[in-house]
Amino acid sequence: MTTPGKPPKKVKEKRQTPAERQEAMRYNHMMYGPTAGELRPAAKKVNYGGAYLSHPKFQSLMTALKKGTAFTFDITDKGKVCAIATDGAHISFDGKVIFYSRALNKHEDNLLLDREVTVQLQTIDALVHLVFAVVRALPELGPVPFSYQARQFFLGAETLEAGIPDQGPNLLLGSFKHSKVIDKGRK
Repeated sequence: MTTPGKPPKKVKEKRQTPAERQEAMRYNHMMYGPTAGELRPAAKKVNYGGAYLSHPKFQSLMTALKKGTAFTFDITDKGKVCAIATDGAHISFDGKVIFYSRALNKHEDNLLLDREVTVQLQTIDALVHLVFAVVRALPELGPVPFSYQARQFFLGAETLEAGIPDQGPNLLLGSFKHSKVIDKGRK
């Protein structure tokens, strides 16, 4: 039946459709588990704040906060320049106050986090690292009380934003020792 001069037609093998492949993979995973090549790599643990902690400008910022003096430096995040500053009582990021320092007694100050501003800016990587670095730079505060996943801060199992209606925008992180010069009153 073939004409002379024409090669015989090749019979194509039936290929698996993507839906059939997914079904076969699901069945294989159910029965045998993933193969060595299919295992997903473990998620990298991000060292939040690690880059700031060893940086001299950040260390100067924390020293200025403890002494009650002013200090400012600029960082670049994805092409945008942001200023990180302290006036001795606050730490601000790009002009918005993130941390407050309030007097507890003559040797210690309380450190509070402004939840509303932090939630507004929580998608900026530089801010996320700054928040973790400030808490980690003050060992008196203890372990970091919050975590960061899927571009959101979490306080325990809830988002940082969830506690604002009940507890207000300020989150008390703890107290730290300062080295501010205290004026002695007259005797």
